[in-house]
Amino acid sequence: MMTDRIEASGHSADIVRAAFEIQAAYCDANQAPITAQICSALAGGLSAATETGRVVLGWTGNAVADGLVLRLVGGVHDLWLTGDAPELDGLFKGEARADDMLPIVAAFLERQDAALLPWLDSPPQTNEPGRSASLMTGLLHLAARHGGRMEIIEIGSSAGLNLLIDRFHMDLGGVKVGPENSTVQITPEWRGSPPPHTLPDILSVRGSDIQPMDATRPANERRLLAYIWQDHPARFERVAKAIAMQRERAVDLVKADAAYWVEAQLALPQDDGVMRVLMHSIMWQYMDEPRQRRITQAMEAAGAKATPDRPLGWVAVEANRNLSRHDIVIRSWPGHGEPMLIGHAHAHGFWVEHSPPA
Repeated sequence: MMTDRIEASGHSADIVRAAFEIQAAYCDANQAPITAQICSALAGGLSAATETGRVVLGWTGNAVADGLVLRLVGGVHDLWLTGDAPELDGLFKGEARADDMLPIVAAFLERQDAALLPWLDSPPQTNEPGRSASLMTGLLHLAARHGGRMEIIEIGSSAGLNLLIDRFHMDLGGVKVGPENSTVQITPEWRGSPPPHTLPDILSVRGSDIQPMDATRPANERRLLAYIWQDHPARFERVAKAIAMQRERAVDLVKADAAYWVEAQLALPQDDGVMRVLMHSIMWQYMDEPRQRRITQAMEAAGAKATPDRPLGWVAVEANRNLSRHDIVIRSWPGHGEPMLIGHAHAHGFWVEHSPPA
């Protein structure tokens, strides 16, 4: 059942249209000009003449934090990928600008109203294996601090593609991590100093999501591909290969509220000589403040009890929308409990800028 439906008012419609332009600017900053034009075209083509338009323009939540724009972009992209939106070829092939497509987009939204409406029901599932490069950068720092043996817990795992972090091969500024024969090879453009050379020994990886997806189901694979920005063709192949890995051996992914799950995981026994690490990427903004606070309090309480034999770590790769980038932040206990910014990253793993404090 869809929440957040109201009739569009002029004020709310202006706020929502502004969210589309904010997303367009964010796409431009992340080397996705085609998707930026799609966002702008949708902003201009939406109207209260369709149910989709009424829901979007009358959105009662925070349109940016709710990923509202990317919900709709995903639905439109899915229709184009399946051949149901040939009139949008100019946009998706980068041959037309938004201003020239507004009447065509408006007619498309009316024709595909029923097909697009369900895409507004849930946040986008932008599960990108390339983000493992940023997460691994943080893990390399934690390994250098506390030793490499780790058990990893991830929240906001979506379809669990980054739960494959120990099965990918990565070249991070010359530091090579993971099996060399992996079908998923991740080599981001590296900026800055090389990361620490102490390699993690990942003993287990577990994840949770409030609405997890089984990526091995064809319908879910199609949905994941729809959320990939059209500008980034390399990501389609990478996601498909990661899903094939899951078909070979499933990941440990459960449905759970992030705060409850973190508290439960931290309460489990921890082996000597093994660091427990919480990691997450591009999901913090989708949680409300009480859950964020509970997770932070749980980690800090567990950190206060951490010992050199049973350390605790935290790696977060989250959006800094003021600067249109993603910050890589680590924390660990005992010691080093304060957040440390060690670099920045592209939203989908194309580059990592490693700049830890001296």
